[in-house]
Amino acid sequence: MQTTSHLLMIRPVNFTFNAETAVNNAFQASGQDSHAQENALNEFDEFVKVLKLNQVDVTVVEDSPEPYTPDSIFPNNWVSFHSNGTICLYPMFAPNRRLERKQTVLDIIFSKFKVTKIVDFSYYENEKRFLEGTGSMVLDRDERIAYACLSPRTDKKALQDFCKTMGYKPVVFEAVDKDKQQIYHSNVMMCVTDKYVVACTDSMHHKEERKKFTETVHQSGKKLFKISMDQMYHFAGNMLQVQNANKEKLLVMSTQAYKSLTKDQLKKLGKYNKIIHSKLKTIETNGGGSARCMMAEIHLPIKGR
Repeated sequence: MQTTSHLLMIRPVNFTFNAETAVNNAFQASGQDSHAQENALNEFDEFVKVLKLNQVDVTVVEDSPEPYTPDSIFPNNWVSFHSNGTICLYPMFAPNRRLERKQTVLDIIFSKFKVTKIVDFSYYENEKRFLEGTGSMVLDRDERIAYACLSPRTDKKALQDFCKTMGYKPVVFEAVDKDKQQIYHSNVMMCVTDKYVVACTDSMHHKEERKKFTETVHQSGKKLFKISMDQMYHFAGNMLQVQNANKEKLLVMSTQAYKSLTKDQLKKLGKYNKIIHSKLKTIETNGGGSARCMMAEIHLPIKGR
């Protein structure tokens, strides 16, 4: 199933601008907030409140001060959870982000969900190859497609290994920002839901790759909604569809992303699912990631069921 009503979110203790990730994340801005941790914590708590008010099950884990992990608020980059009981761990580009793979987080998951296997891809760090989870890959779980734009954080060999291990077909392309630099994560420029795909196809500067991507989306039976480069810079691609306890579909995004969409886009997307959003400006500015990056979907079977 493409959507889940169970999410893992990490409550930050040391959130700040991360210089180690800024070298290839054009969406970060240095020195924008002297109270980054305090403001990010408020944004995080409000976001969780919005999700819970919409009856989404959120497992919130308090981050630990040590080791120092300023980007722990984005757990979907180092771990993913799958319906067959598998947990995947991923190789991370920034050394201080590798420390986010904390056993304490996994122990909380083990207490609530059934885990049959852990597949650890983090050894690719020794080869300087990286694949940052569902940031690097946008998964169509129903059709078993892994969409991925190549970048310093998304290595083709590691991607192919994931796809072979987990039974996915890779759809690889290059996507660039307004300065013609590779976009660091695929989930900044696209998202996949149960019935449609949102993507900034203008960022795909190779015509044949753009054509193959469009054909793949249509062949999967899903409608393609295009967003502009400007909307991508407002994190309109960084969205996630979830469902609540009543099986109602929800499209989750930041308030900045929501405001960047046109009335027509909102109307069309709203026909498929309810749209919910929360203000994440501090997190977006200092962290270079938005709503989708903060949510790691848990597709694992629940214990006791």
